[in-house]
Amino acid sequence: MKQILFAGVIGLFLTLIGTPLLIKLLARKGYGQYIRDDGPREHASKRGTPTMGGIAFILATVAAYFLAKLVTGYVDPKVDAAPTFSGLLVLGLMVGMGLVGFLDDYIKIVKRRSLGLRAKAKMSGQLIVGITFAVLALQFADSRGNTPASTKLSFITDFGWTIGPVLFVLWALFMILAMSNGVNLTDGLDGLATGASVLVFGAYTFIGVWQFQESCANATTLTNPGACYEVRDPLDLAVVASALMGSCLGFLWWNTSPAKIFMGDTGSLALGGVLAGLAICSRTELLVAILGGLFVLITMSVVIQVGSFKLTGKRVFRMAPLQHHFELKGWSEVLVVVRFWIIQGICVIVGLGIFYAGWAADK
Repeated sequence: MKQILFAGVIGLFLTLIGTPLLIKLLARKGYGQYIRDDGPREHASKRGTPTMGGIAFILATVAAYFLAKLVTGYVDPKVDAAPTFSGLLVLGLMVGMGLVGFLDDYIKIVKRRSLGLRAKAKMSGQLIVGITFAVLALQFADSRGNTPASTKLSFITDFGWTIGPVLFVLWALFMILAMSNGVNLTDGLDGLATGASVLVFGAYTFIGVWQFQESCANATTLTNPGACYEVRDPLDLAVVASALMGSCLGFLWWNTSPAKIFMGDTGSLALGGVLAGLAICSRTELLVAILGGLFVLITMSVVIQVGSFKLTGKRVFRMAPLQHHFELKGWSEVLVVVRFWIIQGICVIVGLGIFYAGWAADK
Protein backbone atom coordinates (compact mmCIF):
# COMPACT_ATOMS: atom_id res chain seq x y z
CA MET A 1 0.00 0.00 0.00
CA LYS A 2 2.92 2.33 0.63
CA GLN A 3 3.87 2.05 -3.02
CA ILE A 4 0.50 3.46 -4.08
CA LEU A 5 0.97 6.53 -1.89
CA PHE A 6 4.61 7.03 -2.89
CA ALA A 7 3.85 6.60 -6.61
CA GLY A 8 1.15 9.27 -6.50
CA VAL A 9 3.22 11.73 -4.48
CA ILE A 10 6.37 11.24 -6.57
CA GLY A 11 4.41 11.60 -9.83
CA LEU A 12 2.82 14.82 -8.54
CA PHE A 13 6.17 16.25 -7.42
CA LEU A 14 7.96 15.38 -10.67
CA THR A 15 5.41 17.04 -12.93
CA LEU A 16 5.05 20.09 -10.68
CA ILE A 17 8.76 20.83 -10.93
CA GLY A 18 9.49 19.20 -14.30
CA THR A 19 6.74 20.71 -16.44
CA PRO A 20 8.06 24.33 -16.13
CA LEU A 21 11.45 23.10 -17.31
CA LEU A 22 9.79 21.42 -20.30
CA ILE A 23 7.82 24.61 -21.03
CA LYS A 24 11.06 26.62 -21.20
CA LEU A 25 12.72 24.02 -23.42
CA LEU A 26 9.79 23.83 -25.84
CA ALA A 27 9.38 27.62 -25.93
CA ARG A 28 13.08 28.07 -26.67
CA LYS A 29 12.80 25.69 -29.62
CA GLY A 30 9.59 27.32 -30.82
CA TYR A 31 7.47 24.17 -30.51
CA GLY A 32 4.12 25.98 -30.25
CA GLN A 33 0.56 24.80 -30.78
CA TYR A 34 -1.10 25.14 -34.19
CA ILE A 35 -4.66 26.54 -33.87
CA ARG A 36 -7.29 25.85 -36.53
CA ASP A 37 -8.83 28.91 -38.15
CA ASP A 38 -12.32 27.33 -38.13
CA GLY A 39 -12.37 26.89 -34.35
CA PRO A 40 -13.78 29.27 -31.71
CA ARG A 41 -12.24 32.74 -32.12
CA GLU A 42 -11.22 32.82 -28.45
CA HIS A 43 -8.69 30.06 -29.17
CA ALA A 44 -6.60 32.29 -31.44
CA SER A 45 -4.73 33.62 -28.41
CA LYS A 46 -3.47 30.09 -27.70
CA ARG A 47 -1.44 29.96 -30.90
CA GLY A 48 2.21 29.35 -30.07
CA THR A 49 1.62 27.87 -26.60
CA PRO A 50 4.17 25.06 -26.06
CA THR A 51 2.75 21.63 -26.83
CA MET A 52 3.94 17.98 -26.55
CA GLY A 53 3.50 18.40 -22.77
CA GLY A 54 2.54 14.74 -22.53
CA ILE A 55 6.26 14.09 -22.34
CA ALA A 56 6.16 15.47 -18.78
CA PHE A 57 3.59 13.11 -17.30
CA ILE A 58 4.70 10.09 -19.32
CA LEU A 59 8.25 10.35 -17.97
CA ALA A 60 6.99 11.27 -14.49
CA THR A 61 4.66 8.26 -14.38
CA VAL A 62 7.37 5.79 -15.39
CA ALA A 63 9.84 7.35 -12.94
CA ALA A 64 7.26 7.42 -10.12
CA TYR A 65 6.45 3.74 -10.63
CA PHE A 66 10.05 2.58 -10.35
CA LEU A 67 11.04 5.09 -7.66
CA ALA A 68 8.10 3.90 -5.54
CA LYS A 69 9.54 0.38 -5.83
CA LEU A 70 13.01 1.60 -4.82
CA VAL A 71 11.79 3.72 -1.92
CA THR A 72 9.80 0.84 -0.47
CA GLY A 73 12.60 -1.64 -1.15
CA TYR A 74 10.59 -3.90 -3.46
CA VAL A 75 12.89 -4.33 -6.43
CA ASP A 76 13.56 -8.07 -6.08
CA PRO A 77 11.52 -9.94 -8.74
CA LYS A 78 10.93 -12.70 -6.16
CA VAL A 79 9.02 -10.29 -3.92
CA ASP A 80 5.25 -9.91 -4.49
CA ALA A 81 5.44 -6.11 -4.52
CA ALA A 82 8.20 -6.00 -7.18
CA PRO A 83 7.44 -4.80 -10.74
CA THR A 84 4.95 -7.11 -12.43
CA PHE A 85 4.28 -8.04 -16.04
CA SER A 86 0.86 -6.38 -15.86
CA GLY A 87 2.29 -3.10 -14.61
CA LEU A 88 5.13 -3.11 -17.12
CA LEU A 89 2.84 -3.93 -20.05
CA VAL A 90 0.44 -1.09 -19.21
CA LEU A 91 3.34 1.34 -18.86
CA GLY A 92 4.78 0.06 -22.14
CA LEU A 93 1.44 0.65 -23.86
CA MET A 94 1.42 4.23 -22.55
CA VAL A 95 4.96 4.90 -23.75
CA GLY A 96 4.33 3.28 -27.13
CA MET A 97 1.17 5.27 -27.82
CA GLY A 98 2.89 8.39 -26.53
CA LEU A 99 5.70 7.83 -29.02
CA VAL A 100 3.22 7.65 -31.91
CA GLY A 101 1.65 10.88 -30.67
CA PHE A 102 5.06 12.50 -30.31
CA LEU A 103 5.93 11.74 -33.93
CA ASP A 104 2.60 13.24 -34.97
CA ASP A 105 3.21 16.40 -32.91
CA TYR A 106 6.80 16.68 -34.09
CA ILE A 107 5.82 16.60 -37.77
CA LYS A 108 3.03 19.14 -37.19
CA ILE A 109 5.26 21.61 -35.36
CA VAL A 110 8.81 21.09 -36.59
CA LYS A 111 8.09 19.99 -40.15
CA ARG A 112 5.24 22.51 -40.44
CA ARG A 113 2.82 19.90 -41.82
CA SER A 114 -0.53 20.77 -40.23
CA LEU A 115 -1.97 17.24 -40.40
CA GLY A 116 1.07 15.63 -38.77
CA LEU A 117 1.63 11.95 -39.52
CA ARG A 118 -0.19 10.69 -42.55
CA ALA A 119 -3.30 8.72 -41.60
CA LYS A 120 -1.85 5.36 -42.68
CA ALA A 121 1.41 5.94 -40.83
CA LYS A 122 -0.37 7.02 -37.66
CA MET A 123 -2.74 4.06 -37.76
CA SER A 124 0.16 1.68 -38.47
CA GLY A 125 2.00 2.96 -35.41
CA GLN A 126 -1.06 2.51 -33.20
CA LEU A 127 -1.68 -0.97 -34.59
CA ILE A 128 1.91 -2.07 -33.94
CA VAL A 129 1.80 -0.84 -30.35
CA GLY A 130 -1.67 -2.24 -29.73
CA ILE A 131 -1.01 -5.67 -31.22
CA THR A 132 2.26 -5.98 -29.30
CA PHE A 133 0.48 -5.20 -26.05
CA ALA A 134 -2.44 -7.56 -26.77
CA VAL A 135 -0.22 -10.51 -27.70
CA LEU A 136 2.10 -10.07 -24.72
CA ALA A 137 -0.85 -9.60 -22.35
CA LEU A 138 -1.85 -13.22 -22.98
CA GLN A 139 1.58 -14.46 -21.93
CA PHE A 140 3.35 -14.61 -18.54
CA ALA A 141 0.89 -16.75 -16.55
CA ASP A 142 1.34 -16.69 -12.78
CA SER A 143 1.18 -19.65 -10.39
CA ARG A 144 -2.63 -19.64 -10.63
CA GLY A 145 -2.54 -19.62 -14.44
CA ASN A 146 -3.66 -15.99 -14.74
CA THR A 147 -2.15 -13.88 -17.52
CA PRO A 148 -2.27 -10.06 -17.48
CA ALA A 149 -5.31 -10.16 -19.81
CA SER A 150 -8.09 -12.68 -20.34
CA THR A 151 -9.64 -13.99 -23.55
CA LYS A 152 -13.08 -13.53 -21.96
CA LEU A 153 -15.00 -10.29 -22.16
CA SER A 154 -15.38 -8.46 -18.88
CA PHE A 155 -17.58 -5.89 -17.19
CA ILE A 156 -16.73 -5.85 -13.49
CA THR A 157 -15.24 -9.34 -13.82
CA ASP A 158 -14.84 -11.83 -16.67
CA PHE A 159 -18.07 -13.21 -18.09
CA GLY A 160 -19.29 -15.35 -20.98
CA TRP A 161 -17.36 -17.66 -23.25
CA THR A 162 -13.73 -17.45 -24.25
CA ILE A 163 -13.44 -15.48 -27.49
CA GLY A 164 -9.99 -16.84 -28.35
CA PRO A 165 -6.69 -15.03 -28.85
CA VAL A 166 -7.39 -13.66 -32.35
CA LEU A 167 -10.69 -12.03 -31.43
CA PHE A 168 -9.14 -10.82 -28.18
CA VAL A 169 -6.39 -9.01 -30.08
CA LEU A 170 -9.01 -7.34 -32.29
CA TRP A 171 -11.08 -6.41 -29.23
CA ALA A 172 -8.04 -4.99 -27.43
CA LEU A 173 -7.12 -2.98 -30.53
CA PHE A 174 -10.63 -1.55 -30.70
CA MET A 175 -10.47 -0.51 -27.05
CA ILE A 176 -7.03 1.07 -27.39
CA LEU A 177 -7.95 3.00 -30.53
CA ALA A 178 -11.33 4.05 -29.16
CA MET A 179 -10.00 5.34 -25.85
CA SER A 180 -7.00 7.04 -27.47
CA ASN A 181 -9.18 8.88 -29.94
CA GLY A 182 -11.69 9.66 -27.19
CA VAL A 183 -9.09 11.39 -25.02
CA ASN A 184 -7.64 13.07 -28.12
CA LEU A 185 -11.02 14.57 -29.02
CA THR A 186 -11.57 15.68 -25.42
CA ASP A 187 -8.25 17.51 -25.35
CA GLY A 188 -9.63 20.70 -26.85
CA LEU A 189 -9.89 23.04 -23.83
CA ASP A 190 -7.38 23.97 -21.14
CA GLY A 191 -7.20 21.21 -18.55
CA LEU A 192 -10.30 19.35 -19.73
CA ALA A 193 -8.76 16.00 -20.68
CA THR A 194 -6.14 16.18 -17.92
CA GLY A 195 -8.65 16.81 -15.14
CA ALA A 196 -11.03 14.14 -16.44
CA SER A 197 -8.13 11.65 -16.58
CA VAL A 198 -7.20 12.37 -12.96
CA LEU A 199 -10.69 11.29 -11.89
CA VAL A 200 -10.60 8.04 -13.90
CA PHE A 201 -7.13 7.10 -12.68
CA GLY A 202 -8.28 7.74 -9.13
CA ALA A 203 -11.09 5.25 -9.73
CA TYR A 204 -8.64 2.64 -11.04
CA THR A 205 -6.44 3.13 -8.01
CA PHE A 206 -9.42 2.22 -5.82
CA ILE A 207 -10.39 -0.71 -8.07
CA GLY A 208 -6.87 -2.15 -7.93
CA VAL A 209 -6.76 -1.98 -4.13
CA TRP A 210 -10.22 -3.51 -3.81
CA GLN A 211 -9.42 -6.35 -6.22
CA PHE A 212 -6.24 -7.09 -4.29
CA GLN A 213 -8.11 -7.29 -0.98
CA GLU A 214 -10.75 -9.53 -2.54
CA SER A 215 -8.40 -11.56 -4.74
CA CYS A 216 -9.18 -15.22 -5.37
CA ALA A 217 -5.58 -15.92 -4.35
CA ASN A 218 -6.74 -15.13 -0.80
CA ALA A 219 -9.89 -17.24 -1.08
CA THR A 220 -9.18 -19.12 2.16
CA THR A 221 -9.35 -15.89 4.18
CA LEU A 222 -12.29 -14.26 2.40
CA THR A 223 -15.77 -14.24 3.89
CA ASN A 224 -17.24 -14.81 0.43
CA PRO A 225 -14.78 -16.59 -1.93
CA GLY A 226 -17.46 -16.60 -4.65
CA ALA A 227 -17.14 -12.84 -5.03
CA CYS A 228 -13.37 -12.81 -5.51
CA TYR A 229 -11.42 -11.39 -8.46
CA GLU A 230 -9.16 -13.39 -10.77
CA VAL A 231 -6.82 -10.53 -11.72
CA ARG A 232 -3.12 -11.24 -12.07
CA ASP A 233 -1.55 -8.13 -10.47
CA PRO A 234 -4.28 -5.84 -9.10
CA LEU A 235 -2.11 -4.05 -6.54
CA ASP A 236 0.57 -3.19 -9.08
CA LEU A 237 -2.09 -1.84 -11.44
CA ALA A 238 -3.15 0.41 -8.54
CA VAL A 239 0.45 1.63 -8.28
CA VAL A 240 0.44 2.49 -11.99
CA ALA A 241 -2.93 4.23 -11.71
CA SER A 242 -1.76 6.22 -8.67
CA ALA A 243 1.41 7.30 -10.47
CA LEU A 244 -0.74 8.43 -13.41
CA MET A 245 -3.16 10.26 -11.15
CA GLY A 246 -0.36 12.15 -9.38
CA SER A 247 1.49 12.94 -12.60
CA CYS A 248 -1.63 14.26 -14.34
CA LEU A 249 -2.59 16.30 -11.28
CA GLY A 250 0.83 17.97 -11.25
CA PHE A 251 0.59 18.60 -14.99
CA LEU A 252 -2.88 20.11 -14.51
CA TRP A 253 -1.32 22.88 -12.41
CA TRP A 254 0.33 24.17 -15.61
CA ASN A 255 -2.30 22.94 -18.08
CA THR A 256 -5.34 24.58 -16.48
CA SER A 257 -6.71 27.84 -17.90
CA PRO A 258 -4.87 29.84 -19.06
CA ALA A 259 -2.71 26.88 -20.08
CA LYS A 260 1.04 27.35 -20.11
CA ILE A 261 1.44 24.07 -22.01
CA PHE A 262 -0.71 21.58 -23.93
CA MET A 263 -0.36 17.80 -23.78
CA GLY A 264 -0.62 17.39 -27.57
CA ASP A 265 -1.18 14.03 -29.24
CA THR A 266 1.85 12.86 -27.26
CA GLY A 267 -0.22 13.04 -24.10
CA SER A 268 -3.73 12.28 -25.34
CA LEU A 269 -2.81 9.07 -27.18
CA ALA A 270 -0.74 7.94 -24.19
CA LEU A 271 -3.57 8.59 -21.70
CA GLY A 272 -6.16 6.86 -23.86
CA GLY A 273 -3.87 3.88 -24.39
CA VAL A 274 -3.01 3.44 -20.73
CA LEU A 275 -6.66 3.77 -19.76
CA ALA A 276 -7.55 0.92 -22.12
CA GLY A 277 -4.62 -1.09 -20.75
CA LEU A 278 -5.81 -0.66 -17.16
CA ALA A 279 -9.32 -1.74 -18.16
CA ILE A 280 -8.06 -4.84 -19.98
CA CYS A 281 -5.69 -5.96 -17.24
CA SER A 282 -8.15 -5.28 -14.42
CA ARG A 283 -10.97 -7.16 -16.21
CA THR A 284 -13.19 -4.06 -16.42
CA GLU A 285 -13.28 -3.70 -20.20
CA LEU A 286 -16.93 -2.61 -20.52
CA LEU A 287 -17.00 -0.72 -17.21
CA VAL A 288 -14.39 1.71 -18.59
CA ALA A 289 -17.06 3.08 -20.94
CA ILE A 290 -18.89 4.30 -17.81
CA LEU A 291 -15.84 5.33 -15.80
CA GLY A 292 -14.58 7.30 -18.80
CA GLY A 293 -18.07 8.43 -19.75
CA LEU A 294 -17.01 11.95 -20.72
CA PHE A 295 -14.61 10.60 -23.34
CA VAL A 296 -17.38 8.39 -24.74
CA LEU A 297 -19.87 11.28 -24.78
CA ILE A 298 -17.50 13.57 -26.65
CA THR A 299 -16.58 10.85 -29.14
CA MET A 300 -20.26 10.15 -29.80
CA SER A 301 -20.87 13.85 -30.46
CA VAL A 302 -18.37 13.67 -33.31
CA VAL A 303 -19.91 10.46 -34.67
CA ILE A 304 -23.39 12.00 -34.56
CA GLN A 305 -22.20 15.24 -36.18
CA VAL A 306 -20.41 13.49 -39.05
CA GLY A 307 -23.18 10.94 -39.56
CA SER A 308 -25.91 13.59 -39.57
CA PHE A 309 -24.06 15.80 -42.03
CA LYS A 310 -23.36 12.94 -44.44
CA LEU A 311 -26.93 11.61 -44.30
CA THR A 312 -28.95 14.82 -44.17
CA GLY A 313 -26.52 17.64 -44.91
CA LYS A 314 -27.39 19.18 -41.52
CA ARG A 315 -25.33 19.53 -38.36
CA VAL A 316 -26.73 18.57 -34.95
CA PHE A 317 -24.21 20.67 -33.04
CA ARG A 318 -22.82 24.10 -33.82
CA MET A 319 -19.39 22.48 -33.77
CA ALA A 320 -17.95 19.11 -32.74
CA PRO A 321 -16.47 17.87 -30.47
CA LEU A 322 -19.20 18.72 -27.95
CA GLN A 323 -17.16 21.14 -25.79
CA HIS A 324 -16.86 23.56 -28.71
CA HIS A 325 -20.63 23.49 -29.26
CA PHE A 326 -21.13 25.00 -25.81
CA GLU A 327 -18.37 27.52 -26.38
CA LEU A 328 -20.16 28.74 -29.49
CA LYS A 329 -23.37 28.98 -27.44
CA GLY A 330 -21.63 31.54 -25.24
CA TRP A 331 -20.27 29.47 -22.36
CA SER A 332 -16.82 30.55 -21.19
CA GLU A 333 -14.02 28.03 -21.54
CA VAL A 334 -13.64 27.67 -17.77
CA LEU A 335 -17.39 27.10 -17.37
CA VAL A 336 -17.37 24.34 -19.98
CA VAL A 337 -14.34 22.65 -18.39
CA VAL A 338 -15.68 22.71 -14.83
CA ARG A 339 -19.12 21.45 -15.84
CA PHE A 340 -17.60 18.70 -17.95
CA TRP A 341 -15.40 17.73 -14.99
CA ILE A 342 -18.59 17.43 -12.94
CA ILE A 343 -20.07 15.15 -15.60
CA GLN A 344 -16.91 13.04 -15.52
CA GLY A 345 -17.07 12.90 -11.72
CA ILE A 346 -20.64 11.63 -11.91
CA CYS A 347 -19.55 8.96 -14.40
CA VAL A 348 -16.81 7.81 -12.01
CA ILE A 349 -19.24 7.67 -9.08
CA VAL A 350 -21.75 5.66 -11.11
CA GLY A 351 -19.02 3.33 -12.38
CA LEU A 352 -17.61 2.68 -8.93
CA GLY A 353 -21.13 2.18 -7.60
CA ILE A 354 -21.78 -0.48 -10.24
CA PHE A 355 -18.40 -2.07 -9.48
CA TYR A 356 -19.20 -2.30 -5.75
CA ALA A 357 -22.79 -3.40 -6.36
CA GLY A 358 -21.53 -6.27 -8.51
CA TRP A 359 -19.34 -7.44 -5.65
CA ALA A 360 -22.07 -6.99 -3.03
CA ALA A 361 -24.62 -8.87 -5.14
CA ASP A 362 -22.44 -11.99 -5.07
CA LYS A 363 -22.12 -11.99 -1.29
